[in-house]
Amino acid sequence: MKIRQIEIFRAVMQTGSVTGAAESLHVSQPGVSRMLAHIELQLGLTLFDRIKGKLRPTPEAETLYAQVEQVYSGVRRIEACAKELKAGTGLSLRVLCSPNMGLRLVPEAIATTIKKYPEARIYLEVQLVREMMNQLETGQADIGICSMPVDQPRLRVTRIGEWQLNCVFPKDHIFSSKRGISPRDILKQKMITFSSDTPQGRIIQQWCNETGLQPQSQIEVRSGQAACALAACGAGVAVVDNFTAQSFQDPRLEFRPVISGPKFPIFAVTNNNVTSSSVMKSFTETLKTSFRGG
Repeated sequence: MKIRQIEIFRAVMQTGSVTGAAESLHVSQPGVSRMLAHIELQLGLTLFDRIKGKLRPTPEAETLYAQVEQVYSGVRRIEACAKELKAGTGLSLRVLCSPNMGLRLVPEAIATTIKKYPEARIYLEVQLVREMMNQLETGQADIGICSMPVDQPRLRVTRIGEWQLNCVFPKDHIFSSKRGISPRDILKQKMITFSSDTPQGRIIQQWCNETGLQPQSQIEVRSGQAACALAACGAGVAVVDNFTAQSFQDPRLEFRPVISGPKFPIFAVTNNNVTSSSVMKSFTETLKTSFRGG
């Protein structure tokens, strides 16, 4: 029996008449009658006794109907499962991100994703890049968002955006009157510097090599948030990523873009052996849109 034949047979069984079946399926009565006759001819069975213009199911029809209902129950379960998956039921996403990504963009992308998948479970943990890789390789996390390049054969790295440098400084600093700050001007100030293995640390060293200047520095950090907090307290100026500068809420702190400063890529890192779920795809696309200013 074809799907349409099963629908017609089921409708006749449920309504008890050709007229009722035609109305429920929004088709003509003659069409239902012809299809019913064709089904009986095809199966070689009498499914209904015609008594005074009424249909009475035969035992064979009752047995067939029981099987049809099992099929429809399965279809309903599939439909329910599909709806649950669309809402994210049973789906989870484990996200790791570097500290600067965890301030605004990643939380915003997660908030958008759970609106689309209200039943999904999302776990977020802020980590340094070197700590992310093991969890991604061993399947303890699904995706990592970071701003440092990763070279691991078992991991897939996709560029999804970029960040740039901002100079942060105490309110009413001489830089407050400027629209942008040059590297040379920054190096002439008392600075909060970064460890040499960080992007900020490497660019500061590059500026020193190019200008021949060495900043006055007593404080070294690894975190943009720590640099912002110190700058707000008057400990010096610092160069941090634009996301950290924009997200650090302290009335004592100001920031400006670094003139001709380099831009650094931001990556989504996943395990090569893991297929992306719909939740992960939605999360990643939302992040990409955020980086594009959408």
